[in-house]
Amino acid sequence: MPRNRIFTSVAVTALLLAGCGTADQGTTAAPGASGAPTPVKLQLQWFYQAQFAGYIAAVDQGFYAEQGLDVELLEGAVDIVPQTVLAQGKADYAVAWVPKALASREQGAGITDVGQIFARSGTYQVAWADSGITKAADLKGKKVGNWGFGNEFELFAGMTKAGIDPGKDVTLVQQQFDMQALLKKEIDAAQAMSYNEYAQLLEATNPATGKLYTADDFSIIDWKTEGSSMLQDAVWANTEKLNDPAYQQQTVKFLTGTIKGWAFCRDNAEKCRDLVVAKGSKLGKSHQLWQMNETNKLIWPSTGGIGVIDPAAWQQTVDISMTAKNQTGETVLTKAPEGLAYTNDYINQALEAAKTAGVDVTGTNFQPTTVTLESGGA
Repeated sequence: MPRNRIFTSVAVTALLLAGCGTADQGTTAAPGASGAPTPVKLQLQWFYQAQFAGYIAAVDQGFYAEQGLDVELLEGAVDIVPQTVLAQGKADYAVAWVPKALASREQGAGITDVGQIFARSGTYQVAWADSGITKAADLKGKKVGNWGFGNEFELFAGMTKAGIDPGKDVTLVQQQFDMQALLKKEIDAAQAMSYNEYAQLLEATNPATGKLYTADDFSIIDWKTEGSSMLQDAVWANTEKLNDPAYQQQTVKFLTGTIKGWAFCRDNAEKCRDLVVAKGSKLGKSHQLWQMNETNKLIWPSTGGIGVIDPAAWQQTVDISMTAKNQTGETVLTKAPEGLAYTNDYINQALEAAKTAGVDVTGTNFQPTTVTLESGGA
């Protein structure tokens, strides 16, 4: 295996991107061919939360079962790399951010994006409103938190675009997967997902007032506005297995159930919140409803249909992956992805199947709601 190229502020990412093997290339049984449902494993990229509500709903509401699939959701964790689990044949599909998965592909993982569920990025860099930090250029000379593990690519891309050298012009700080370092003012700007950590700020109590913080207390750098956003949650399949007609059929059926799951959560946000909480989410009901609402914003409306990979958004992700530099001057990718990095073949078939079943696959009329957060996300 070639030397890992690292585009992160923590060395442990090298370990996470390693170990990509070749999946079992045995023939996949056609879904439901024997009358019994076909077992399918989906590796999630984090703990159960509303970020994955569509998959949870597809299991609970029987959308996978009606496709002849018995889907098992594999919960993620800090030390689990979904695309590696997939490449090693320990899962049939995986949910992963595109740049992370492309980095693994360059290291030899045989995986293909078959469904781009999130059409938009949800990554922020958040600072205090009185900090003067409102854009990437303002990070120069500041203490900048980031999680590492490949989650920081957009941050480095934004700094690169703003002419900031991450190795010289900022102090990079390893951030925990919470917002305590920002709340304690140990760092000047913190990484946050719109659907998760940003909400944690608004669930925290301002000691000066005894009330919860509000959006007015913070400023947000949105990488979509900065032009350095990258594609995130996608469904990845095993590339070699896509040569097998039975796996192709299974993939269409899996994506059809997935589409139905996400459409259900678009139209039944509170019900999906409840499903996530019942699944054992680590944060409470108001937090998960916020997350459900924000996640829906990243998916809907979907002009071309949920899951369709937009070539322009894909190319922007690839271009940034090859040009933006980390603190040691390395990039996510050394060259453009080779082989079948993505395909819309299966998602288009799934969209047709879902539309035939009466599912609204574009969500043109989707309108987000206003969610009231409670202390601690309760």
